[in-house]
Amino acid sequence: MNITLNNRPDSIDKDKVTISELLEIKNFTFKMLVIKVNGKLVKKEKYDSSYVNNGDDVTVLHLVSGG
Repeated sequence: MNITLNNRPDSIDKDKVTISELLEIKNFTFKMLVIKVNGKLVKKEKYDSSYVNNGDDVTVLHLVSGG
């Protein structure tokens, strides 16, 4: 499947994946992430039940705290 991940074309060897699977495949390990699929925010409790499909635009933002 072909998606846009953080404004770059990307390819995944499955027809569809959950947000959790995508984060694992792409090695996103930060604890504080904001995920949007096609501009729509996906809450953390929905990562296992929300799917990324062919052609989707996915944004993964890392939240960093500091002072």
